[in-house]
Amino acid sequence: MRILHIAVLEERLTYDGHQLGALWAFRTLGLQGDSIVGFRGPCVVEGDRLVDLADARTGARIYSPDMLHFVAEHFHADLEKAVLCQRLLVALVGELLAGRGCAVTRRGDDLFHGGRKLSVSVATVSRVSALIHLGLNVDAAGAPVPAVGLLEMGFAEGELLEFCRTVCRAYARELEEIYLARCKVRAVD
Repeated sequence: MRILHIAVLEERLTYDGHQLGALWAFRTLGLQGDSIVGFRGPCVVEGDRLVDLADARTGARIYSPDMLHFVAEHFHADLEKAVLCQRLLVALVGELLAGRGCAVTRRGDDLFHGGRKLSVSVATVSRVSALIHLGLNVDAAGAPVPAVGLLEMGFAEGELLEFCRTVCRAYARELEEIYLARCKVRAVD
């Protein structure tokens, strides 16, 4: 049973925030339904592309020269559920990194290594879906906050897209298990 379509792009793509839009995976990749798309590339989000209004009010700019990106879309428009899925995705990444011996801590929807920020993340809704972006620094040079990248944490260049696939598969497996757990219990009076 497939609850979630998975795609990991081989080519690099700059994440600028427009990917966090309704039906982006369907329009660009033909993935119709719930999906997660992983890819590697720079991250430059500013101005009206900033979804987090707290960041936008301060004139923040989200920047990294190189990240692994995950863009998930779920066809419900429930923001609380979107934030829960976002936190689940971030926690799964933390577990996968810990399994590789990388000491990370999670604070809300962000991951840190040695007190430096590894990730950026946001969840929002469109008229038809819930959307999540999670970015993990590969190289954190020039980031606007003290940051760390996966290469500095011991990843080899050739491991990055496979790690991206592993994250996508783990997220899909978790959602499938959640779905099946809902389908095996009876209601109580």
